[in-house]
Amino acid sequence: MHFLPVNSHAMLVELEGLAQVQALFEAMQADPLPGVEELVPAARTLLVRFQPATVSRESLAGHIAALRTQAGERPPGELVEIPVRYDGEDLDEVAQLLGLSREEVIRRHTGSEYSVAFTGFAPGFAYLAGGDPIFEVPRRATPRTRIPAGAVGLAGRFSGIYPQASPGGWQIIGVTDVPMWDVARATPALLRPGMRVRFIEQARQAPRQISGQPGDTQPPEPLASAVQAVSPASVAGGDATCVVRQPGLLALFQDQGRPGLASQGVSAAGALDQAALREANRLAGNAADTACIEFVPGGFEIECQGEMVVAVAGADVPLTLCDRAGRQIRLPNHHPLALTDGDRLTVGAALAGSRAYLAVRGGFAVAAFLGSRSSDTLARIGPPALRAGDRLPVLPARHGCVGEPGAPRPDLPRPGETVWLDLTLGPRADWFTEEALALLAQQTWLTTPQSNRVGIRLQGAVPLARSQQAELPSEGTVAGALQVPPSGQPVLFLADRPLTGGYPVIACVAPYHLDRAGQIPVGAQVRLRVLEPFRPIRPVFPPAAGAVAAASPAALLSLQPSP
Repeated sequence: MHFLPVNSHAMLVELEGLAQVQALFEAMQADPLPGVEELVPAARTLLVRFQPATVSRESLAGHIAALRTQAGERPPGELVEIPVRYDGEDLDEVAQLLGLSREEVIRRHTGSEYSVAFTGFAPGFAYLAGGDPIFEVPRRATPRTRIPAGAVGLAGRFSGIYPQASPGGWQIIGVTDVPMWDVARATPALLRPGMRVRFIEQARQAPRQISGQPGDTQPPEPLASAVQAVSPASVAGGDATCVVRQPGLLALFQDQGRPGLASQGVSAAGALDQAALREANRLAGNAADTACIEFVPGGFEIECQGEMVVAVAGADVPLTLCDRAGRQIRLPNHHPLALTDGDRLTVGAALAGSRAYLAVRGGFAVAAFLGSRSSDTLARIGPPALRAGDRLPVLPARHGCVGEPGAPRPDLPRPGETVWLDLTLGPRADWFTEEALALLAQQTWLTTPQSNRVGIRLQGAVPLARSQQAELPSEGTVAGALQVPPSGQPVLFLADRPLTGGYPVIACVAPYHLDRAGQIPVGAQVRLRVLEPFRPIRPVFPPAAGAVAAASPAALLSLQPSP
């Protein structure tokens, strides 16, 4: 068991294999430890997110190392049977790789049970372990840009079912009509860790061509039942409406996100700049977690129908109000603004930063999904992106006063300036050469136009070279992770990141710089400051070593790292 640093709020526990991960995951679920917020199991690792104010990572590592776990003694989970038409485009190739006939591949794939080991990649995507040991299948050399929902695939020693149309590199052997993710269900994800799965063969059809070879630009299908805004008629006491005249490049509802849903393959998402979200709500007199509109400044315009108080925070942007008489007035940002019927508020291009937040006093009447009103652009859950003409009813105010005016944060990235971000090396810094670790901090990185809410694609003059070329089994990721694909050009994961990833993470941005990272515009230059050398976490055990295994979780609170 090894403990690898991720950031100040997370560590990666590396074990021998999947059975040990499952045993530790279940032991920590059955006996929760103080300060632990979320667990993300994967093929050989368990990502542990915790509160450093409650427990140090060294003490937490000591308690985890002392837990008594026993692999293979779990009670059987719920059995789910999945009917499959084995007509996948890669079925013949898989049969050839394994030295079997098509019929034998199908017989073996349906001949035993699987267990849901962990979830990730997309909401509802379950990594299924077990089955016939012959299934050790490499991913496709060139991933497809689009695989249809319901596709049944193989990769490594896992089977999986794509819950939605998406890119992917798994070998597709069939398809099922059973939805893996359905927002109409009380629990949208059909398969969750601990469940059992058996595949049942359906009547086969003629093999069908899976679209999505390189160059295919067909967009992925959206998830069914996208959450829509609450209708004005359902808002008790609401008499004001915000009308979107121009959404700009991208305008989304965002709040503090939906943490704690790793078992369904759902990451937290939420506002990229959480401090700006809270500031907009403070100015408008709302609770801190009230949903706001996050938008890219420039070309964003709303019209007020009725009377309301709004506030714009985050990026430093020019605001212009045009009233019914056609008069134009420049207004300050980071101030509460009273609008009356017919007023139009236009937001210009940012002077600093890249994302602004519009709060309305009382909040927008938008439905929650899985406890949040945020839009997750990777998972495609939550309210859809706003469009011109959308009418957004406003809820009645619940608080007595608006906040005092403020000012844009002084650390907002400005054009021509270099943005500095602090880093914690790990968890896979040792997969890279010493030269790559030096380059990470020495060279300047450019943010490319391929950046979005999922991540910022960075480009450096010299790619980061790996010292280990083996394929990394999927493992949990955090916001701020610097994942390095084969190109050697890192991707800085943001709020809409995948829950798990299969490329090594060389370092992670310090949590206190995540808001700044979310404000970095395309074309900006980034420098990375490494806080300390990479080294595994050394567990600190309770003083009475013989009593460690029997210690209660509460005893962990008294443990402190050695000076």
